[in-house]
Amino acid sequence: QVQLVESGGGLVQAGGSLRLSCVASGSSFSINAMGWYRQAPGKQRELVASITSGDSTNVAHSVKGRFTISRDNAKNTVYLQMNDLKPEDTAVYYCNADITRAGGPYTYRYWGQGTQVTVSS
Repeated sequence: QVQLVESGGGLVQAGGSLRLSCVASGSSFSINAMGWYRQAPGKQRELVASITSGDSTNVAHSVKGRFTISRDNAKNTVYLQMNDLKPEDTAVYYCNADITRAGGPYTYRYWGQGTQVTVSS
């Protein structure tokens, strides 16, 4: 069984920073792409940033220049550094990972439980 656990959310004033972390745990798996999505009240879940196993990144236009995604493969961890936060960044942030279990040919997308980020004006 593979689990993703996020941490690092919280309440911050506009212009502040937060760093989200997401750790994948379990046994006998390999991680391909990882990413962060967010969902604000009344809105659809949207991609914030993603990173491949080769460290190629894709960042949403709305956060480009403010958010940075990175990963530590040795720790099975993906990070989202969020700077210059704005009230419109308020949302539940979810991490995801495309994981292949050992011995299996298929890749599945796993999701974390979400962490709340609230930015006050």
